[in-house]
Amino acid sequence: MKIRIKRVYEAKARADGRRILVDRLWPRGLTKAEAAVDFWARAIAPSHELRRWYQHAAEKWPEFRKRYFAELDANAAGVAELRAHLGPGPVTLLYSSKETQRNNATALAEYLQASPRLR
Repeated sequence: MKIRIKRVYEAKARADGRRILVDRLWPRGLTKAEAAVDFWARAIAPSHELRRWYQHAAEKWPEFRKRYFAELDANAAGVAELRAHLGPGPVTLLYSSKETQRNNATALAEYLQASPRLR
């Protein structure tokens, strides 16, 4: 499965496939029509506590991933709901952070691609 990652503020593209928002909060200043989100997977977003702790500090990235993966492991229902919306074809995980390299969508894509249930 091909999983793409994209800022939700970027324009929708045909190659996006299913567009899944993976943030807990709706992106500021964006209408539902502008976002063109097929599914909002807020249940699998990092907890408020983890998000506040991380604050996109590069030195915290390895620990953020470890803690986020533990949250995902403990959230079988949320992960199952997300998997039910993946479907065949391309999927784009959408995030709102200005950090384009070390964000929850990047970590989530890594988690999903490492999962034996998606292979």
